[in-house]
Amino acid sequence: MIYLDNSATTKPHPSVLKSFQQASESFFANPSSIHQLGGEAEKLLLKAKEQAAEILHVNNNEIIFTSGGTEGNNMAIKGIAFAHQARGKHIITSQIEHPSVMEACAALETLGFDITYLPVDENGVVSLEDLTQAIRNDTILISIMHVNNEIGTIQPIEKIGEIAKRYPKLFFHVDHVQGIGKVPLKLNNSGIDLCTISGHKIHGLKGTGILYVNNRTKLFPLFHGGNQEQAIRSGTENLAGSVAMVKALRLTKERQANEAKELAELKRYLRVSLQKIVGVKINTPEIAAPHIINISVPGLKPEVIIHILGEQNIFISTKSACSSKQKDESRILEACGFSKERTTSALRISLSYDTTKEEIQTFLQELEKALTQLKEVME
Repeated sequence: MIYLDNSATTKPHPSVLKSFQQASESFFANPSSIHQLGGEAEKLLLKAKEQAAEILHVNNNEIIFTSGGTEGNNMAIKGIAFAHQARGKHIITSQIEHPSVMEACAALETLGFDITYLPVDENGVVSLEDLTQAIRNDTILISIMHVNNEIGTIQPIEKIGEIAKRYPKLFFHVDHVQGIGKVPLKLNNSGIDLCTISGHKIHGLKGTGILYVNNRTKLFPLFHGGNQEQAIRSGTENLAGSVAMVKALRLTKERQANEAKELAELKRYLRVSLQKIVGVKINTPEIAAPHIINISVPGLKPEVIIHILGEQNIFISTKSACSSKQKDESRILEACGFSKERTTSALRISLSYDTTKEEIQTFLQELEKALTQLKEVME
């Protein structure tokens, strides 16, 4: 099997599964229980939080364990909106955010919030000038993703953080789900107040994640109950999931430190090879994340190509798995100004540190074969 849909989800690492199983078996007690077993479970939870904070270079109490990217994004955006609406109801985001950000903002619009959706250039990058001009007295939040999940564009988060620092009354949230372990991002003293991370994108488990919440940031909780996770996320803690999340985070950071160059070289090889295939148009800009490449084959339906490759045990995707079953057109490519031909025929190839050059070579051969086959049928 050749799996090239790592931006949708990754295969869990054996040691992550092992840590989940061990924690489930040995530390099954409720961390809120006052007996000894509960105390041991709580100790392990605090240890996991401490380790996550150490890896991300933040404070222990700035780590909130979540169920993943969608919850993290909703907690951050709605949490700021509801907590700070008395001061203002204006939020700034971009036109190419993940559905969990776009839909959260759309929901807030129905409650009277005013959302500015910043346009992007042909590379999918927001303009810092547009962003600065969009900030108003009643702006309470800027929410911009680090790496785009469809085309791999990297936003100038560091510079946006510097802009955000000039406005101490507003908060800055970053969806770092596709960037974590692939593109470096400094959280401490960066101007970033909230940052979303998901476990299943980094060989962790589905249903695990982290929301970084800066100490100065006050959120209105979406869940009310037993006041777990500093009263930001009530509910019995998923201890085994949190332990597994931290294990995955540690592994991906180690691989980033040791294998980032190889991953970037593999993607370069893939890009150069794709450029030579007749009919293939590359949508991902030259400077982008090292694991995502988006292409279009105008005139051919992407799902047909996906099914032909699937029969050869090669798996790629169209767009974000969260929106791939919806209308055929890519909202992200449309926002970049691509033609209808390109926006309706997009394919996403996403790599991991486990992807080999041999796998890429096989994929390229089979893709070329599939395109030839389909063109013959159409003639």
